[in-house]
Amino acid sequence: MKKFLHNFIHLQPKWVMIILALILLGAFFFLMTVNNVYTETYNIERFSDAKETIRSPITIENKQETKRKTRETVQAVEDRYNISTEITKERLSYIGEIFDAIAKVEKDTSVNGIENSDSLVSSQEKVQQLKQILSPEITDKLDDGLFYKLLDIKASKRQEGKKLLLSSLENVLKDGVRTENIQRAESDVTQSIKYSSLDKRLKEPLKKLSKFAIVENSFFDVEKTMEARKEAASNVEPVVIRAGEIIVREGQTITDGIYEELKLIGLLNQERNVFPVIGLVLLILLIITVIGSEINHLYRENQMDNRKIAAVLMISFIVIVLMKVVSLFTTTENLLFFAVPVATGGLLIKQLIQERFAIVLSILYAILGSVIFNGELPGTLNIEAGIYFFFSQMAGIIFLVNVKDRLAVIKAGAGMAVINVITVLLFLFLSFEKYSYADLIIQSAYGVSAALLSAVLTIGLLPFFETGLGILSDIKLLSLASPNQPLLRKILTEAPGTYHHSVMVANLSETACEAIGANGLLARVGAYYHDIGKTIRPHYFIENQVSIKNPHDLIEPLQSAEIIISHPYDGAEMLKEHKMPEEIIDIAKQHHGTTLLQYFYQMEKKVNEEVKEELFRYPGPKPQTKEAAVISICDSVEAAVRSLKEPTKEKIDEIVGSIVNSRLMDGQLNECDLTLSELDTVHQTICETLKGIFHSRIKYPTKEAT
Repeated sequence: MKKFLHNFIHLQPKWVMIILALILLGAFFFLMTVNNVYTETYNIERFSDAKETIRSPITIENKQETKRKTRETVQAVEDRYNISTEITKERLSYIGEIFDAIAKVEKDTSVNGIENSDSLVSSQEKVQQLKQILSPEITDKLDDGLFYKLLDIKASKRQEGKKLLLSSLENVLKDGVRTENIQRAESDVTQSIKYSSLDKRLKEPLKKLSKFAIVENSFFDVEKTMEARKEAASNVEPVVIRAGEIIVREGQTITDGIYEELKLIGLLNQERNVFPVIGLVLLILLIITVIGSEINHLYRENQMDNRKIAAVLMISFIVIVLMKVVSLFTTTENLLFFAVPVATGGLLIKQLIQERFAIVLSILYAILGSVIFNGELPGTLNIEAGIYFFFSQMAGIIFLVNVKDRLAVIKAGAGMAVINVITVLLFLFLSFEKYSYADLIIQSAYGVSAALLSAVLTIGLLPFFETGLGILSDIKLLSLASPNQPLLRKILTEAPGTYHHSVMVANLSETACEAIGANGLLARVGAYYHDIGKTIRPHYFIENQVSIKNPHDLIEPLQSAEIIISHPYDGAEMLKEHKMPEEIIDIAKQHHGTTLLQYFYQMEKKVNEEVKEELFRYPGPKPQTKEAAVISICDSVEAAVRSLKEPTKEKIDEIVGSIVNSRLMDGQLNECDLTLSELDTVHQTICETLKGIFHSRIKYPTKEAT
């Protein structure tokens, strides 16, 4: 631990600031989102009355209830039976056999169609003949009296009874007869015979035949029954408690079932709440890791400092607080997240820092928004809110282009309004639920309001960050570039030559900086003010010496050097008094670095060989940024080229190369991150620009000269 603290204390200030900022951001994000994942637990007893309405914070399956439902469903499945068609055919064939045999016996015992005179003997003979031709299964089960009764019935009546009996038996046997329902089957056939229009003498033997014919023909099938039960069990839908579902209402008695549900979803278990919090901490760690990586990337490109880190913190606080406040009033019926001016963050970050960083933060804000608007249901994210926030912020960043004044933000707001409405309509049309025109209008109005509020808040907050934190935005730079600025008017009126020189340096610097990816607008504005210190003694600088004698001719070289060397620092003081941005002050202070005043140094050396070179060098500092380095080069180049009587292309290229090499060899570019490749690009760009400016002044040789 001691070693860790020791290492932390001796970290570079950059890393200290980054780590502190990330800790603050992480803590803030956690405080704003913890109640969206952490659920309240209750100390509840069975059969007591609920003091408030309790909803489920999660979606979870009630396995115990699912098992009970499955068990009931399986028990409700009827047993499966196999109906033997062979038995059915056999029993029906027995009945048919009986009636066919009787018909045959009657036919055989008839002589020329007239029966024997002794009917009693004839009936006995017929029964004996029947018993001889009928199957043993029939004769063993039926008595002779039944045959006597059937033989006593006329053939036509008997045929009617046969049809009715076979039809009834077929219907009963086809449905299956089991041991437990044989009596019911017999009763069904008996009832059909009883209420038929048959001869009364025929009904009784038919009933006896039905009892003989009806036997068990349906047998329990284990395999089919088990298969049916399995299929029924697989079709049972799991009993799920949905997130947001009301478990118990206020005043309702907490039954044993309700108590078990509360226990299942973890509202009675304090320990379960730890896991969602751990998940939230992991999410926030990922978010601040991405932010830290981007901040470090910007530091390496010299586009980040402590002021901008403070701006990131404040903008993040504003955006997340806006989300949190609106979420407190958002319901499932009133989707107020459409009205959150979340794009304010992206617009401010793009103007104050960088577009890429604005995109990254916009994505992260959208993720946090999906957590904040989850209805305080742990384990869920409001994807709809997250997508809306993402597109709203991206629209603002994309539409904010060509920032020349604050109206550019209003134009971006109009573009955001269109995208917001499109996104709202997207969700409405994708929804399976019916929507009304009122919903469409209200939610679209929310989207338009969010866009306009984002633009208004951006315009209102931007001056605070520019002035309060001293962050330089493009809009601020454009306002500083206005000729109506007091200091620029001061240069124009008191040192017109310096003003013209500054404008020329600004043109060269802006073009060169844009060629290497540096901030061209900052270079232009910095060049406008870099020589403001010359207004204190304007006539001591050659560009302002019009029709007057050079005052340096009247003083010692060392005094002249002191006057010339003081102008960057005099200018820096003037800029501080007028509360100009630090970047502009630094350019004014650094544009000469620690270069040597060769002219006055050589003059002094003629009379004093032991003169110290340090007396004729600017005290610095050397240029710290690309913009300051480019301005320092362009400052010398413009003055040198202006002194040429005939600035030809060759002379321009030669003098620019000489100044660049001189700066490089003198170590003036050692403290900025200008690479040799970029330096070569600066060289080429300055030459091309100067050739365009002085093209009309180049004097070409005439025929007479040749």
